[in-house]
Amino acid sequence: MIIDIIGDVHGYADKLVGLLTQLGYRHNGQYFVPPIGHRALFIGDLIDRGPQQVATLEIVFAMLDADVADAVMGNHEYNALAFATLDPNNSTQYLRSHSDVHKRQHEAFLAEVPFGSDKHQYWLQRFYEIPLWLESDDACFVHACWDVDSMAILQPFLTENNCLTPQGLIATASEPSVPFDALERVLKGVETPLPEGMAMVDKEGTRRTRVRVRWWLDELNTRTLYEVARAPTSALAQIPSDALAENIDFAIKTHKPVFVGHYWLTGTPEPLSHQVVCTDYSAAIDSGYLTCYQFDTEQPLPLKPSNFLQHRHDKPTDENP
Repeated sequence: MIIDIIGDVHGYADKLVGLLTQLGYRHNGQYFVPPIGHRALFIGDLIDRGPQQVATLEIVFAMLDADVADAVMGNHEYNALAFATLDPNNSTQYLRSHSDVHKRQHEAFLAEVPFGSDKHQYWLQRFYEIPLWLESDDACFVHACWDVDSMAILQPFLTENNCLTPQGLIATASEPSVPFDALERVLKGVETPLPEGMAMVDKEGTRRTRVRVRWWLDELNTRTLYEVARAPTSALAQIPSDALAENIDFAIKTHKPVFVGHYWLTGTPEPLSHQVVCTDYSAAIDSGYLTCYQFDTEQPLPLKPSNFLQHRHDKPTDENP
Protein backbone atom coordinates (compact mmCIF):
# COMPACT_ATOMS: atom_id res chain seq x y z
CA MET A 1 0.00 0.00 0.00
CA ILE A 2 1.20 3.48 -0.88
CA ILE A 3 -0.08 6.19 1.48
CA ASP A 4 0.00 9.59 -0.19
CA ILE A 5 0.54 11.94 2.77
CA ILE A 6 -0.59 15.41 1.73
CA GLY A 7 0.58 18.56 3.51
CA ASP A 8 -1.40 21.54 4.79
CA VAL A 9 -3.84 22.60 2.03
CA HIS A 10 -5.16 25.78 3.71
CA GLY A 11 -8.01 26.35 1.31
CA TYR A 12 -6.07 26.07 -1.95
CA ALA A 13 -8.40 23.67 -3.76
CA ASP A 14 -6.79 24.29 -7.16
CA LYS A 15 -3.43 23.16 -5.79
CA LEU A 16 -5.09 20.10 -4.25
CA VAL A 17 -6.79 19.14 -7.52
CA GLY A 18 -3.47 19.59 -9.31
CA LEU A 19 -1.60 17.41 -6.84
CA LEU A 20 -4.23 14.66 -6.79
CA THR A 21 -4.27 14.60 -10.59
CA GLN A 22 -0.48 14.47 -10.68
CA LEU A 23 -0.59 11.53 -8.25
CA GLY A 24 -2.91 9.65 -10.59
CA TYR A 25 -6.20 10.22 -8.76
CA ARG A 26 -9.23 10.54 -11.05
CA HIS A 27 -12.57 12.16 -10.27
CA ASN A 28 -15.56 9.87 -10.84
CA GLY A 29 -18.18 12.60 -10.52
CA GLN A 30 -18.38 12.21 -6.74
CA TYR A 31 -14.83 11.98 -5.39
CA PHE A 32 -11.21 11.51 -6.38
CA VAL A 33 -10.47 7.80 -6.84
CA PRO A 34 -6.90 6.79 -5.99
CA PRO A 35 -4.73 4.61 -8.21
CA ILE A 36 -4.86 0.93 -7.31
CA GLY A 37 -2.84 0.31 -4.15
CA HIS A 38 -2.92 3.95 -3.01
CA ARG A 39 -4.72 5.80 -0.23
CA ALA A 40 -4.56 9.50 0.64
CA LEU A 41 -3.90 10.95 4.09
CA PHE A 42 -4.35 14.64 4.87
CA ILE A 43 -2.06 15.88 7.64
CA GLY A 44 -4.34 18.72 8.87
CA ASP A 45 -4.91 22.45 8.33
CA LEU A 46 -7.40 22.10 5.51
CA ILE A 47 -8.81 25.57 6.16
CA ASP A 48 -7.94 29.28 6.54
CA ARG A 49 -5.70 31.53 4.44
CA GLY A 50 -6.53 30.36 0.89
CA PRO A 51 -9.24 31.42 -1.60
CA GLN A 52 -11.19 28.12 -1.91
CA GLN A 53 -12.20 27.04 1.57
CA VAL A 54 -15.44 25.14 0.91
CA ALA A 55 -14.16 23.59 -2.32
CA THR A 56 -11.20 22.18 -0.38
CA LEU A 57 -13.43 20.73 2.33
CA GLU A 58 -15.80 19.21 -0.21
CA ILE A 59 -12.92 17.46 -1.99
CA VAL A 60 -11.41 16.09 1.21
CA PHE A 61 -14.62 15.02 2.94
CA ALA A 62 -15.94 13.34 -0.22
CA MET A 63 -12.80 11.20 -0.14
CA LEU A 64 -13.17 10.54 3.58
CA ASP A 65 -16.82 9.56 3.14
CA ALA A 66 -15.88 7.21 0.29
CA ASP A 67 -13.20 5.63 2.53
CA VAL A 68 -10.37 6.30 0.09
CA ALA A 69 -8.60 8.74 2.42
CA ASP A 70 -7.86 9.54 6.05
CA ALA A 71 -7.10 12.80 7.84
CA VAL A 72 -5.80 14.13 11.13
CA MET A 73 -6.88 17.40 12.72
CA GLY A 74 -4.75 20.51 12.36
CA ASN A 75 -4.60 23.43 14.75
CA HIS A 76 -6.72 25.47 12.33
CA GLU A 77 -9.64 23.01 12.47
CA TYR A 78 -9.31 22.96 16.26
CA ASN A 79 -9.19 26.76 16.37
CA ALA A 80 -12.34 26.94 14.24
CA LEU A 81 -14.20 24.84 16.80
CA ALA A 82 -12.92 26.90 19.73
CA PHE A 83 -13.65 30.20 17.91
CA ALA A 84 -17.30 29.14 17.49
CA THR A 85 -17.89 27.68 20.98
CA LEU A 86 -19.01 29.82 23.91
CA ASP A 87 -17.05 29.49 27.14
CA PRO A 88 -19.40 27.74 29.63
CA ASN A 89 -17.77 29.73 32.43
CA ASN A 90 -18.35 33.08 30.68
CA SER A 91 -21.29 33.20 28.29
CA THR A 92 -20.07 36.44 26.71
CA GLN A 93 -16.74 34.96 25.61
CA TYR A 94 -15.71 32.22 23.20
CA LEU A 95 -13.15 29.49 23.93
CA ARG A 96 -10.91 31.16 21.34
CA SER A 97 -11.15 34.91 21.68
CA HIS A 98 -12.45 37.02 18.83
CA SER A 99 -9.39 39.24 18.88
CA ASP A 100 -8.29 41.09 15.76
CA VAL A 101 -5.46 38.59 15.24
CA HIS A 102 -7.76 35.58 15.55
CA LYS A 103 -10.37 37.14 13.26
CA ARG A 104 -7.71 37.85 10.67
CA GLN A 105 -6.43 34.26 10.83
CA HIS A 106 -9.95 32.91 10.29
CA GLU A 107 -11.38 35.49 7.88
CA ALA A 108 -10.93 33.48 4.66
CA PHE A 109 -12.99 30.63 6.12
CA LEU A 110 -15.71 32.87 7.55
CA ALA A 111 -15.99 34.78 4.28
CA GLU A 112 -17.25 31.56 2.67
CA VAL A 113 -18.86 30.02 5.75
CA PRO A 114 -20.68 32.83 7.61
CA PHE A 115 -20.42 32.64 11.38
CA GLY A 116 -23.47 30.96 12.93
CA SER A 117 -24.98 29.88 9.61
CA ASP A 118 -26.27 26.37 8.90
CA LYS A 119 -23.23 25.86 6.68
CA HIS A 120 -20.99 26.87 9.59
CA GLN A 121 -22.65 24.40 11.94
CA TYR A 122 -22.36 21.66 9.32
CA TRP A 123 -18.62 22.05 8.86
CA LEU A 124 -17.96 22.38 12.58
CA GLN A 125 -19.68 19.03 13.14
CA ARG A 126 -17.56 17.50 10.39
CA PHE A 127 -14.38 18.80 12.04
CA TYR A 128 -15.30 16.82 15.14
CA GLU A 129 -15.05 13.67 12.97
CA ILE A 130 -11.33 14.19 12.32
CA PRO A 131 -9.04 12.34 14.77
CA LEU A 132 -6.20 14.16 16.50
CA TRP A 133 -3.80 11.45 15.39
CA LEU A 134 -3.62 8.10 13.61
CA GLU A 135 -1.29 5.17 14.14
CA SER A 136 -0.98 2.15 11.88
CA ASP A 137 1.23 -0.92 12.08
CA ASP A 138 3.75 0.94 9.95
CA ALA A 139 3.69 4.64 10.87
CA CYS A 140 2.39 7.50 13.02
CA PHE A 141 0.50 10.54 11.70
CA VAL A 142 -0.13 13.78 13.60
CA HIS A 143 -0.27 17.44 12.67
CA ALA A 144 2.66 18.80 14.69
CA CYS A 145 4.24 16.45 17.24
CA TRP A 146 4.05 12.75 18.11
CA ASP A 147 4.18 13.01 21.89
CA VAL A 148 2.81 9.89 23.55
CA ASP A 149 2.82 11.50 27.00
CA SER A 150 0.59 14.35 25.81
CA MET A 151 -1.61 11.85 23.98
CA ALA A 152 -2.14 9.90 27.18
CA ILE A 153 -3.29 13.10 28.90
CA LEU A 154 -5.71 13.82 26.04
CA GLN A 155 -7.17 10.31 25.81
CA PRO A 156 -10.00 10.83 28.37
CA PHE A 157 -11.29 13.74 26.26
CA LEU A 158 -11.45 11.75 23.02
CA THR A 159 -13.67 9.12 21.43
CA GLU A 160 -12.36 5.62 20.82
CA ASN A 161 -11.24 6.86 17.39
CA ASN A 162 -9.18 9.70 18.91
CA CYS A 163 -11.71 12.35 17.89
CA LEU A 164 -12.27 15.34 20.15
CA THR A 165 -15.60 15.55 22.00
CA PRO A 166 -17.38 18.85 22.74
CA GLN A 167 -16.47 18.37 26.40
CA GLY A 168 -12.90 17.68 25.34
CA LEU A 169 -12.82 20.92 23.39
CA ILE A 170 -13.80 22.84 26.52
CA ALA A 171 -11.22 21.05 28.65
CA THR A 172 -8.35 21.50 26.20
CA ALA A 173 -9.19 25.15 25.49
CA SER A 174 -9.06 26.08 29.19
CA GLU A 175 -5.79 27.91 29.74
CA PRO A 176 -3.72 27.33 31.78
CA SER A 177 -4.27 23.61 32.28
CA VAL A 178 -2.54 20.28 31.71
CA PRO A 179 -4.98 19.29 28.90
CA PHE A 180 -4.38 22.67 27.21
CA ASP A 181 -0.61 22.14 27.24
CA ALA A 182 -1.00 18.59 25.90
CA LEU A 183 -3.23 19.74 23.05
CA GLU A 184 -0.82 22.57 22.21
CA ARG A 185 2.07 20.14 21.94
CA VAL A 186 0.24 17.68 19.68
CA LEU A 187 -1.21 20.32 17.33
CA LYS A 188 1.46 23.06 17.52
CA GLY A 189 4.71 21.36 18.58
CA VAL A 190 7.25 21.54 21.38
CA GLU A 191 8.20 24.95 22.77
CA THR A 192 10.84 26.16 25.20
CA PRO A 193 11.32 29.54 26.93
CA LEU A 194 13.66 32.08 25.39
CA PRO A 195 16.49 33.42 27.57
CA GLU A 196 15.20 35.76 30.26
CA GLY A 197 14.28 39.20 28.95
CA MET A 198 14.22 38.11 25.32
CA ALA A 199 11.20 38.08 22.98
CA MET A 200 10.48 37.48 19.29
CA VAL A 201 7.72 38.71 16.99
CA ASP A 202 6.05 35.97 14.92
CA LYS A 203 4.61 36.17 11.39
CA GLU A 204 1.27 37.35 12.80
CA GLY A 205 2.98 40.22 14.65
CA THR A 206 2.50 38.59 18.06
CA ARG A 207 5.25 38.99 20.66
CA ARG A 208 6.55 35.61 21.87
CA THR A 209 8.71 34.69 24.84
CA ARG A 210 8.83 31.02 23.83
CA VAL A 211 10.11 29.39 20.67
CA ARG A 212 9.22 26.18 18.86
CA VAL A 213 11.98 23.61 18.77
CA ARG A 214 13.08 20.95 16.31
CA TRP A 215 11.87 18.07 18.47
CA TRP A 216 12.95 15.52 15.86
CA LEU A 217 16.64 16.17 16.61
CA ASP A 218 18.55 13.74 18.82
CA GLU A 219 19.76 14.76 22.28
CA LEU A 220 17.90 18.07 22.39
CA ASN A 221 19.21 19.08 25.80
CA THR A 222 22.85 18.83 24.71
CA ARG A 223 22.42 21.31 21.86
CA THR A 224 22.38 25.09 21.76
CA LEU A 225 19.08 26.93 21.60
CA TYR A 226 20.15 28.34 18.24
CA GLU A 227 20.49 24.79 16.87
CA VAL A 228 17.09 23.59 17.99
CA ALA A 229 14.93 26.73 17.56
CA ARG A 230 12.36 26.94 14.75
CA ALA A 231 12.18 30.66 14.00
CA PRO A 232 12.93 33.19 11.23
CA THR A 233 16.61 33.89 10.64
CA SER A 234 16.22 37.46 11.88
CA ALA A 235 14.81 36.18 15.16
CA LEU A 236 17.43 33.46 15.54
CA ALA A 237 20.12 36.13 15.26
CA GLN A 238 18.91 37.50 18.60
CA ILE A 239 19.65 34.25 20.44
CA PRO A 240 23.07 34.10 22.14
CA SER A 241 25.13 31.49 20.31
CA ASP A 242 26.10 29.74 23.54
CA ALA A 243 22.62 29.56 25.11
CA LEU A 244 21.82 25.91 25.77
CA ALA A 245 18.47 24.26 25.07
CA GLU A 246 17.92 23.07 28.61
CA ASN A 247 15.01 21.27 30.25
CA ILE A 248 13.20 20.30 27.06
CA ASP A 249 11.08 17.40 28.25
CA PHE A 250 10.60 15.42 25.07
CA ALA A 251 11.62 12.18 23.37
CA ILE A 252 10.17 10.33 20.38
CA LYS A 253 8.80 7.20 22.02
CA THR A 254 8.22 5.12 18.92
CA HIS A 255 10.44 3.36 16.42
CA LYS A 256 7.96 3.90 13.58
CA PRO A 257 8.24 6.68 11.00
CA VAL A 258 6.39 9.84 12.06
CA PHE A 259 4.63 12.14 9.58
CA VAL A 260 3.67 15.74 10.38
CA GLY A 261 2.68 19.00 8.69
CA HIS A 262 2.49 22.45 10.28
CA TYR A 263 6.03 23.78 9.94
CA TRP A 264 6.00 26.03 6.84
CA LEU A 265 9.12 24.50 5.30
CA THR A 266 10.66 25.78 2.08
CA GLY A 267 13.22 24.55 -0.41
CA THR A 268 13.79 21.06 -1.75
CA PRO A 269 11.81 18.50 0.29
CA GLU A 270 13.73 16.03 2.38
CA PRO A 271 13.10 14.10 5.63
CA LEU A 272 13.64 16.09 8.83
CA SER A 273 15.50 13.12 10.30
CA HIS A 274 15.90 9.40 9.74
CA GLN A 275 12.47 8.97 11.38
CA VAL A 276 10.43 12.14 10.77
CA VAL A 277 8.93 13.67 7.61
CA CYS A 278 7.09 16.98 7.28
CA THR A 279 4.88 17.53 4.23
CA ASP A 280 4.06 21.21 4.83
CA TYR A 281 6.04 23.23 2.29
CA SER A 282 4.14 26.51 2.65
CA ALA A 283 1.26 25.86 0.24
CA ALA A 284 -0.63 28.47 2.28
CA ILE A 285 1.14 31.21 0.33
CA ASP A 286 0.53 31.63 -3.39
CA SER A 287 4.08 30.68 -4.32
CA GLY A 288 4.26 27.62 -2.03
CA TYR A 289 4.00 24.10 -3.43
CA LEU A 290 1.49 21.59 -2.09
CA THR A 291 3.61 18.60 -1.16
CA CYS A 292 3.08 14.87 -0.72
CA TYR A 293 5.23 12.05 0.64
CA GLN A 294 4.49 8.66 -0.89
CA PHE A 295 4.92 6.19 1.95
CA ASP A 296 5.30 2.52 1.00
CA THR A 297 4.02 0.40 3.89
CA GLU A 298 5.93 -2.60 2.55
CA GLN A 299 9.21 -0.66 2.62
CA PRO A 300 8.73 1.95 5.37
CA LEU A 301 12.40 2.74 5.92
CA PRO A 302 14.63 4.40 5.02
CA LEU A 303 12.74 7.63 4.49
CA LYS A 304 13.83 9.00 1.11
CA PRO A 305 13.86 12.45 -0.50
CA SER A 306 12.83 10.74 -3.74
CA ASN A 307 9.46 9.82 -2.19
CA PHE A 308 8.39 13.47 -2.09
CA LEU A 309 6.25 14.88 -4.86
CA GLN A 310 5.26 18.53 -5.26
CA HIS A 311 2.61 20.09 -7.47
CA ARG A 312 4.44 23.02 -9.02
CA HIS A 313 1.35 24.99 -9.95
CA ASP A 314 3.44 27.78 -11.48
CA LYS A 315 5.25 25.44 -13.90
CA PRO A 316 4.10 23.84 -17.17
CA THR A 317 2.55 20.40 -16.66
CA ASP A 318 5.48 18.62 -18.27
CA GLU A 319 7.83 20.14 -15.67
CA ASN A 320 5.98 18.45 -12.80
CA PRO A 321 7.64 15.12 -12.03
